[in-house]
Amino acid sequence: MKVSLPLLAGLMGLAACGAGPGAEVARLMERDGTIISRGEGPEDARPDACYARDQTPAVIETVTEQVMVQPPQLASDGAVREPAIFRTETRQRIVQERQEVWFETPCQSETDPAFIASVQRALAARGIYQGPVNGVMDRPTRRAIRQFQDPQGLDSGVLSLAAARLLGLAVWDPVAAARPDYAASEE
Repeated sequence: MKVSLPLLAGLMGLAACGAGPGAEVARLMERDGTIISRGEGPEDARPDACYARDQTPAVIETVTEQVMVQPPQLASDGAVREPAIFRTETRQRIVQERQEVWFETPCQSETDPAFIASVQRALAARGIYQGPVNGVMDRPTRRAIRQFQDPQGLDSGVLSLAAARLLGLAVWDPVAAARPDYAASEE
């Protein structure tokens, strides 16, 4: 039996939705080094939330300079008999090491076609996404998500919960929902 990746990811997401406290951690998606999981994350990870782990690339500085190997040969009247000889030296140094970044993400952000289509529409309305609204988390969608999140300081093609809120998507917050004043604020 052949199972497609979106179907498999969706089934894993549905299985993860039933996970309660003490249940096994469900890995929803692992792609391009980014891992999305429920309950697994930073030290303060909530078991009912989904997190993405991504790696920020190292920042490398390249310095190129001309180094004089031989000074110019000058005549007694100051005229240049032989010009100076230079060589080009290039060196690199790491300005900032690669870092692991954890951030909360909507659980359905990778697996639910209706949610992904909403993300695509929200990004298209802001002029960031020009692709089809097809509910598929493809390369153009990830590129648009990365472009949208970059000003907030997150260089990732995985949608963060904070970015989903900025896009105006209805994202349930279990911490806020547990507050007594939450129901009154939603009416």
